[in-house]
Amino acid sequence: MLAIGKELPGITLHVTRKDLIRYAGASGDFNVIHWNERVAKEVGLPNVIAHGMLTMGQALNVVTRWLGSSVSILEYSVRFSNPVVVPDDATGATVEFAGVISEISENGKIKIDLTATSDGKKVLTRAFAIVQIP
Repeated sequence: MLAIGKELPGITLHVTRKDLIRYAGASGDFNVIHWNERVAKEVGLPNVIAHGMLTMGQALNVVTRWLGSSVSILEYSVRFSNPVVVPDDATGATVEFAGVISEISENGKIKIDLTATSDGKKVLTRAFAIVQIP
């Protein structure tokens, strides 16, 4: 049942340095802050960080896993508030994603507010998706 305030099933992911290498190859984003700890620290980061677009894309999985392939995503927006710091170990960074329905229009459009947190900090703010359910 669709209702304002309904929480979508959350997703917890572990992002490792190996994942960052794979994402860099797939996206073409080989920015050194995503794989070189020395350079990341030289530019003021605490360590290597995950790609923003990787985090953004994974957040949308909350919506697509809940609604399936029949959903039409009409709009998607996020602001990056903190980086996902990825330690050089087997576990990597833990990122938790969640969503809640915040608006339902008469024409079937649904606004879903999304959150993403890592290490106790919000990594995305003002994140939302507007979807159309057939």
